[in-house]
Amino acid sequence: MGLYLLFVIGILSGIVLFRKSLVLRSESAGRTGEKLSVIIPARNEEKNLAFLLESLRVQSLQPYEIIVVDDGSGDRTRDVAAGFGVTVVQNPPLPPGWTGKTWAVWNGYLHASGDTFVFLDADIRLSPHALDSLLQLRSRTGGVISVVPFHHTEKFYERLALIPNILGVFAFTSPFERRNLRKGLYGSCILTTRQDYEQIGGHSSIRSEILDDLNLGAKYMEAGIGVTNFIGRGMVSFRMYPHGIKSELQGFGKGAVLSTAKLSPWTIVLIALWFIGLICSAGAFFLWNTPWGIPFIAGYLLYMAHIVYLIKNVGRFGFVMPVLHMLSTIFFLVVMLYSAYQVMFLGHVMWKDRAVDVGGHREP
Repeated sequence: MGLYLLFVIGILSGIVLFRKSLVLRSESAGRTGEKLSVIIPARNEEKNLAFLLESLRVQSLQPYEIIVVDDGSGDRTRDVAAGFGVTVVQNPPLPPGWTGKTWAVWNGYLHASGDTFVFLDADIRLSPHALDSLLQLRSRTGGVISVVPFHHTEKFYERLALIPNILGVFAFTSPFERRNLRKGLYGSCILTTRQDYEQIGGHSSIRSEILDDLNLGAKYMEAGIGVTNFIGRGMVSFRMYPHGIKSELQGFGKGAVLSTAKLSPWTIVLIALWFIGLICSAGAFFLWNTPWGIPFIAGYLLYMAHIVYLIKNVGRFGFVMPVLHMLSTIFFLVVMLYSAYQVMFLGHVMWKDRAVDVGGHREP
């Protein structure tokens, strides 16, 4: 009976955490006078950037300007951007006290002339009505908004991101984060007015932070500017780590441990309850032929059904991974161990061929 209760509590925790806050399609009736600047920091993104720039080219509402900041790329990132006729900014050398992305976004802002900014990662892909819908959504909510993109995966190792992605969505849609003064933004897609951005000091105010998006959201909250997060299914998507499992491990590992400190205690407790039940359900593979088999199998199937429901809004992970979700659970545990090792023993995290000190310094 205790096992059944554990699994039920876990699933109920996930139900409480998840909010289906989608970016719904909108069409403006001749929007005028609003200058929208799209700012894209890019480091070695030649394989991703073309998809984003092409999706921007076919937007129903065309931005006033598109700025790609080439952050010291060693590939054809700059050439790809130039081929689309957008403004290309060569990022100056990274100064002490800045992280790579905050410096790149800041320099994009310095070259922007719009009164509204959209900060996009280079791996983002937009539906044709995405910018229009985001602008209207922000005008209704006020403050700053961000979007957790729908995750498209192609290769098997990419699909190991299933559980990390679900846990991330829990963190950003949790109702307990609404009044959290440390509430974060999702850095892949952020929309803000120039006035609000300049009021908080922009990315300069979080120049040394590894978790730039989470800390940026906290700056808005401290200034009394609302922070609202949405899910991008049907509007905003990305393919996160097409270059190999090493980049996937580094990407999730750079903030897996540090990000938990930004969450509401209630969010952490409910995520923990959901995850404990998930781990325990894996006992079905080892105890199926024992007297404990039936409750473990029931728990595993219950979690599988819940995951299938969740990923309709989280991403496309194929048929196998939701069934064998234990594989993604193991991957998440490896990510957490790797992240803890970097933070506690190395004192820095690796990302984009840079070692970023936990205190914000970096190695060249």
